[in-house]
Amino acid sequence: MKVFVIDMKDCVGCHNCQVGCKDEHCGQAWLPYAEAQPEVGQFWCKVDQTERGKRPHVKVSYQPRICQHCDNAPCIKAAPDAVYKREDGLVIIDPDKARGNKKIVASCPYNVIYWNESLQLPQKCTGCAHLLDGDHPISVPRCVDNCHLGIIKFGEESEFDLSGMEVLHPEYGTKPRVYYTALPRKFVAGTVYDPEAEEVYVGAKATLSGEAGTFSVITDSWGDFWLRNLPDADFTLTIEAAGKTKSMAVSTKTADVGLGDIAV
Repeated sequence: MKVFVIDMKDCVGCHNCQVGCKDEHCGQAWLPYAEAQPEVGQFWCKVDQTERGKRPHVKVSYQPRICQHCDNAPCIKAAPDAVYKREDGLVIIDPDKARGNKKIVASCPYNVIYWNESLQLPQKCTGCAHLLDGDHPISVPRCVDNCHLGIIKFGEESEFDLSGMEVLHPEYGTKPRVYYTALPRKFVAGTVYDPEAEEVYVGAKATLSGEAGTFSVITDSWGDFWLRNLPDADFTLTIEAAGKTKSMAVSTKTADVGLGDIAV
């Protein structure tokens, strides 16, 4: 069975995968798998851009998002007569049998099924099944072919080492067939300085502690600290600099934390 493998750490947000998907499906119907994708309003492959933290401690992450082609697909449960899984693992919405069925759109917890108002049709990524079936020069999905950095890969599950890889929202219980490496984790960052000397502290120690564990780092030559790859949890942040200590409560449960300047 086929899987997608997406390496998040090298994605630069170029949107080439998104453009390739549009180029392949806009204005072109690939029956029996899909009617044409509208030029606007639908992104069967979409690069989500997330700005994280708070100025000046900000990071931007990019995440290509497609149909997860789940083994336990909610869309198939919602309309078993109109949605099916191919032998290779791709989940397909039959454009004839699904016409007029909006509950297929609502069934997807990943929000990757779109409603085509003019055709009265639910639509989504097909994994470019039409390219896999015939004798085509391109024998992989267009998002894979268009990725110039090679971060999106597609092939037989047996071809990949999936140990340590993650799926989106495993708590949904959908058993996705899209695997990610280096999904972004939360961070806490700040700049430690001496308000009397009006200088940053180099080599100050920043420690997060809580039920989720303890994490420490030393400030750099700019007085900055970055505590990365953190779990979603409540912490106490303790700053130790030149014999002085400062503590505060921080939480990564909902967002990354950019604390700005911290006087110690």
